[in-house]
Amino acid sequence: MELTDTVWEIIKSNSNVCDGKVWYGVKSTKIFCKPSCPSRIPNKSNVLLFTNLDDPVKCGFRPCKPCQPINELVSDEIWVAEINYILESYYDQDLTLSELALLVHGSPSHLRHVYQSKTGLSPSKKLMQIRMDKATKLLQSTKRPISDIANDVGIPNNSYFIKIFKNIYGITPHQYRAKHPN
Repeated sequence: MELTDTVWEIIKSNSNVCDGKVWYGVKSTKIFCKPSCPSRIPNKSNVLLFTNLDDPVKCGFRPCKPCQPINELVSDEIWVAEINYILESYYDQDLTLSELALLVHGSPSHLRHVYQSKTGLSPSKKLMQIRMDKATKLLQSTKRPISDIANDVGIPNNSYFIKIFKNIYGITPHQYRAKHPN
């Protein structure tokens, strides 16, 4: 189904007039919703429409936790998988807890509680773990400057990046690169 101006207005106004007939998926988050979902309005260019409820799942989308488009509660495990997907996809951006909560359609406090209870890590610790893992790969596989690598993994402050890296690995990024030549 094509995203017409009429359907887009229904989504933007959170109208329930198309609920049960149309669902929309957000390509950037891989979450699908009812048109009446009260969550943040996605970018129009990221929206895919579905007229069959089975199609979003077949295309790899997960149901939204607040609007429950399949009329079932979304399990915490599925929600944590959504959170991990967002963390892995957007690790290089300034991703606050509030922004993460908006992207996965939940509240910051509930997100932090559920995520930590299921993974043993806070979302911010998981994000830093992903960033440092990406940084070690770049340090091993490229000769790019440390400041560029820091920026590439979402930490634009070079001295902060070096401090965090040394706290985790016990050596500076420069020393790490020297121990792991490509």
